[in-house]
Amino acid sequence: MNTPASREGNLIRYIIYFIAYLMVAGVVKLVTINSPIHIWDLILFALISLMVLLFFIYRFNREQRFFDRSFSGSWLGNFGLTIGLTLVVTALRISVSWLQAYGKVRMYGFQTVYLHHESNSTYWFLLIALGIVLPVLQEFLITGFLFNYTFRRNTMFTAVLGIMTSGILFSILNWQSSIPLLVINALFGMLFAWSYLYTQTLWMPIYLAIVNGVILLIMT
Repeated sequence: MNTPASREGNLIRYIIYFIAYLMVAGVVKLVTINSPIHIWDLILFALISLMVLLFFIYRFNREQRFFDRSFSGSWLGNFGLTIGLTLVVTALRISVSWLQAYGKVRMYGFQTVYLHHESNSTYWFLLIALGIVLPVLQEFLITGFLFNYTFRRNTMFTAVLGIMTSGILFSILNWQSSIPLLVINALFGMLFAWSYLYTQTLWMPIYLAIVNGVILLIMT
């Protein structure tokens, strides 16, 4: 029950992690409902998100002791790869924004919320919450813990299935009532998952997810 080799333990732990993530996402929703943003809502967001983030980091680092990390590396170990993936994510995100500007793709839900309650405080909160905090938690949940528990076999089929599953979960967690946006989000999620398998470090998909989230907010 206490190691990633236990299926029952993995299921229980993953449900707990998922509930913890939903708590943070729920607080983000609560904060954005009010305009102007209330200070106590911000304090609640800071406390819950910090608590969940520290919990995720502790659990993930603890579970890494059960795996062979001889092939693990630094996300900055391959500077060319890091720059290349950064440019890819940036180009893709700008392309999506271009399509949105010309009405080819619908706006994201949070973009509509921001335009309805446009203010500096709302913008900076969304930048921190949706651009940094939630992407970090999502990568722990749908990349780190997911591959630790479900896709640990060293085969091409397992890798492809894991990448596809991670992309679908990324799209679900960033749910949009638009099929093109769901597909776009799934592709981003798959790219992040691939970067994790290629570099064997969670810092790479976390970094890329933050780049994606921040550029998305900047282009709003």
